[in-house]
Amino acid sequence: MTVISPQERETVPRERDWFRSAVVYQVYPRSFADSNDDGVGDLRGIIGKLDYLERLGVDVVWLSPVYRSPHDDNGYDISDYQDIDPLFGSLDDLDDLIAGLHGRGMKLVMDLVVNHTSDEHPWFVESRASKDSPKRDWYWWRPARSGFVPGEPGGEPNNWESFFSGPAWELDEASGEYYLHLFSRKQPDLNWENPEVRESVYEMMRWWLDRGVDGFRMDVINFISKDPALPDGPVRDGRPYADGTASFISGPRIHEYLREMHEQVFAGREEALLTVGEMPGVTVEDAVLFTDPARREVDMVFQFEHVGLDHDGSKWNPTKLRLTDLKASLGRWQAGLAERGWNSLYWGNHDQPRVVSRFGDESPEYRELSAKMLAGVLHLHRGTPYVYQGEELGMTNMPFATIDDYRDIEVLNHFREATELLGEDPAVVLAALAPLNRDNARTPVQWDAGPNAGFTRGTPWIGVNPNSGAVNAEEQISREDSVFTFYRTLIRLRHELPVIAHGDFTMLLPDDEEVYAYIRRHEDHELLVLGNFSAHPRIAEVADPLWADARRLLGNYPDAHGLALRPWEFTALLRPIPIPVPLAPLDTEVQA
Repeated sequence: MTVISPQERETVPRERDWFRSAVVYQVYPRSFADSNDDGVGDLRGIIGKLDYLERLGVDVVWLSPVYRSPHDDNGYDISDYQDIDPLFGSLDDLDDLIAGLHGRGMKLVMDLVVNHTSDEHPWFVESRASKDSPKRDWYWWRPARSGFVPGEPGGEPNNWESFFSGPAWELDEASGEYYLHLFSRKQPDLNWENPEVRESVYEMMRWWLDRGVDGFRMDVINFISKDPALPDGPVRDGRPYADGTASFISGPRIHEYLREMHEQVFAGREEALLTVGEMPGVTVEDAVLFTDPARREVDMVFQFEHVGLDHDGSKWNPTKLRLTDLKASLGRWQAGLAERGWNSLYWGNHDQPRVVSRFGDESPEYRELSAKMLAGVLHLHRGTPYVYQGEELGMTNMPFATIDDYRDIEVLNHFREATELLGEDPAVVLAALAPLNRDNARTPVQWDAGPNAGFTRGTPWIGVNPNSGAVNAEEQISREDSVFTFYRTLIRLRHELPVIAHGDFTMLLPDDEEVYAYIRRHEDHELLVLGNFSAHPRIAEVADPLWADARRLLGNYPDAHGLALRPWEFTALLRPIPIPVPLAPLDTEVQA
C-alpha cells in the first residue's frame, strides 16, 4: 500500500484546471457490455458496470458514438445527432447513464463527429436531392475535372485519396457531380465554410450540454477547415491517388472555427466542461495555439506522432519501435506545452492496437509486468491520462486467423485494394494487418473466464480473445498485485499528489534504447520515473546516485531495487527537493 503524507497531498482546489488531476476512461459501447444478449454492447450494459468504473477511480467517461447510424464505420457515420441508435438503447437510457455517472462523481464526454455525417443524414439527403437544394452547399459538391466525363477514370475533382482507400470523391449519378468524403463514401464531409452548417452544429452541441453532457471529444476536428480551392495533392509512389492532407490538416480557418464554437457553445456556462480535439497531423506549435486557455479553443488535443513511430509510411508496413524515437516525440510534446496548453496522454483507443502487444511483452511471463510498466511511464507524465477499456486489465491483440474475422471497414477496404487492384499476396497482406489494425482494440471487454468472457450470452459481433480465461476483470479486481489494482493506484496518486498533476517535466537518458527516465518537480517534491522497456536487467544511470536511497512511491515488483531495473520493471521514487548546501563565506581579508 502506498502511503501519502498530508504534506504531499493536493490541498488547494483547482476548479479552473480540474482536468489536470483527472483521468478519462474511454468506452467503446459496441464492445463494452451487452445487457440484452444481442451480441452488441449497449447503454444498459455500461450502466451495469458503473460500480466497476467507480472502483477504478476514473473521473470522466468518454463515450464513443451511440447516435443513430447505419454503422458503415461503427457509428462514426451519424444519421441523427440528437437521438440514440436503438442498437445501443434510447435517450432515456442515456439520461440514466448521465445520472448514474454524476451520482458517482464522474462526468460524461460524448464523441462529436462533425467533419462528416452519414449519407443517410437528412442534411445530406436534402443536399443531394437537387443542385438547387438549399442544403447543396452544406457539403462539398464539385463537377468532374475539366475535360472529363463524370464517372470516367481520373474525372474526380481532385486526386485525393480517402483514408479508407480509393478516391476521396463519390459520383452522384443523378446530378452528375461528385461529393467529398475523406473517409468512407457513406461519410460525406460537411462544408464548414457555410455559416448555416456551423450554427446547426453549435445548436446540437448546446442541446447535449443542456441535457447534462459534460463536454465533447471532437473527432478529426482539425479537418473541418479545408482550402476552398481543393487543389491536387502530391502523388505517392505506387499509389493510384494522392495525399491531400496539406489542404485540410489544421486548415486556413480552423482556429477561427474553434474560437467561434467556444463562444457559441461553451462561453458563460458554469459547469466544469471538457473539450478534447482529436487532431491527426497536428504540430506542437499548432497544439499550443489550440490549447492555450487564453485563446478559448479546446482544453487539450489528441496528437498521433508517438503512435506513428512503429510503421514506415503506412500502418500496414509495421516496423520495430525505437525507444529513443518515442522519448524524443513525447519529450518534445512535454516541452512544447510546458508553458501554455496541455497534453493528452494515451497509449490506446478504438483506433489503436493493444499497447501490451505493441510496446510491451504479451508473453505469460511478462504481460502483467509490461502492462504496469507502460501504465506507470505514461500516467506520470504531465497531462491528462486516458485509459481505453480493457487496458486496465492488460488485454492484448486478437489473433485474427482470416480476413473473415475482421469487421473494420479500413481493414476490409485495404485488403480488397491490395489483393484485387495491386495484386499483392493475400497471405502477406493478412500478416501485415495483424499488428496495428483497429479491430485489435474492438474485441469485447473480458469480464470473466466464462463463455464470451462474460460480455454477452448471445453471439458477439466480433470474436472474443481466446486468452480471456487468464485475462479478465473478475480475476483481477480483488488481487493486490493485478494490473487493475496498479491502475487504481496510479489514478489515486494523480488525484493526491500535486507533483503528478502540476509538476514540470525533465527527460533523462534520451539516448538510452531501453530505459525510459524522467523527473517531475513541483514546489518541495520531485519524482523520478523509470521504466525498463526490455526483458533483461538494466541499471538506470541517472546523474544523481542518491536517488537510489529515495522512497519508492510505486513499483511493479514487490520489492525495491533502487536504480537496478529488472525485466520490464517500473519504479517511481519520491523525495523532498534537496536543499542546496550553502557555500562557505568568501575570505575577504586582504593579505599583506
